[in-house]
Amino acid sequence: MKIFAVTLALVLALPAPARAQAPTALPGDDLAFASAVFRATHNSYSGNVDGTKGSITYQLDNGVRFLEFDIHDNGYATSLDYAVGHDYPGDAVDHAGNPASNNLRGWLQTINTWSAGHPDHAPLLVMLDVKDDLTDNFSYAAGNLTALNKELSDVFGARLLTAKDVPGALGTIGSLRGRVLTLLSGHAGTRTEYKRDVGANPAVAINALGQVVEVHDSGSGTLWYWSGTYGSDGRVTWLRHGRYGTGTTPAVALNDHGYLVEVHKSQNADTLWYQVGQIGTGGEITWSASRQYDSGVLPSITFVTPAGTAVKEIHRSQSSSQNWFWDGTLNPSAATVTWNSATHATTSLPRYPTTVGVSGTRRVTVSTGADGAAPANTLRYSTDRVGVQRIRYEQIAFDEFQAGDSALLQEGAIFYGAVATNKSFITSSRNAGRVVRGWDFDDASLATNPPANYPATNYPWTGWYATVTANAVR
Repeated sequence: MKIFAVTLALVLALPAPARAQAPTALPGDDLAFASAVFRATHNSYSGNVDGTKGSITYQLDNGVRFLEFDIHDNGYATSLDYAVGHDYPGDAVDHAGNPASNNLRGWLQTINTWSAGHPDHAPLLVMLDVKDDLTDNFSYAAGNLTALNKELSDVFGARLLTAKDVPGALGTIGSLRGRVLTLLSGHAGTRTEYKRDVGANPAVAINALGQVVEVHDSGSGTLWYWSGTYGSDGRVTWLRHGRYGTGTTPAVALNDHGYLVEVHKSQNADTLWYQVGQIGTGGEITWSASRQYDSGVLPSITFVTPAGTAVKEIHRSQSSSQNWFWDGTLNPSAATVTWNSATHATTSLPRYPTTVGVSGTRRVTVSTGADGAAPANTLRYSTDRVGVQRIRYEQIAFDEFQAGDSALLQEGAIFYGAVATNKSFITSSRNAGRVVRGWDFDDASLATNPPANYPATNYPWTGWYATVTANAVR
């Protein structure tokens, strides 16, 4: 008996997650996500400034499972965060009971704290209505979509259900309790860029660490890069994206220490230029200035040995089909290449491959081409283990399709949205099995059959809204 008592005491002393417990079924657990109705607020951050919603915590405590934040990128480079507000940062924001700052991270952390304290809550959808064009944020530091992805992942961690992990239907409410989903709405160009990237003349390199660098030109004279990692499943996770210069027809070589040498032709002349880069934390690339090393067209480059600093470059003459080569030596600390004029000469060798990167058995190939509803200049990749995929931002958030959007934004979309007065769109989308938001749902007469999954209102505590959402899942 004494041994039994001690054992029982030890078991009871364990933290709750460590004890084996039969799951308790909650109302709505067997309901398919796409069939459920959830209480939802419109412009949730506006509290009682616009409508009568109360604080974010109050909304969550009282059954709201859809929250909307309008966000702006004004001042991102200074604050390293997006700002909440309707027409501009701080516009119509109610700070009573909410974070004192307009910075998005604090509002997301409020949601995460509540979610952690209520692990059995129905799946919670956090929508970001992007008010500014994020496609002109040319780097992570400027607040592009990679930065937004990281903020969402950092705040919600393991609670976050990412779009990349959902190939189709979302399953049942019971299977998703305690999870947070995020959704992009607003600026159509930003939502489109999240689904695909476009460009011309892509080139790629991979090293023994599985680091991948892709470079391309825009087709109109700017140079862009993607960095990523080759995963255990043979897929590339694209980590960072940014603009690094001007020019055309770039090529890139990458050694096993994370240093790279990129070469390209000038945008407006037949001159050849190079830049040195280094892959840092999170895939960010630090780039040197662009320096001219010759004249010509169609440059190509490779490291002589994967772990070394010696490079060879071959390009074509600007006036004939003759190829020329250079030997060079990378100086990593100075971020320069010393080109050996003593060995510079014509060659009968072909240019180095630019669209295929190989390291051991791993191979990455890049191309452009139409991809589903995406256009012919869509950037794509394949590997030795997976077929053609789009080069694009990691699909952390879901992408909303709205009435009037393009076929690309509709492609694969789970979440649909329209103003609540557009009843035909809401009902047809619901009948097609989509998860639908109707915003400005501020009158009982706007109710549809079937109802919007998310009837987003400014007045969630009125009697008529309680009646309409009487069967809402919590």
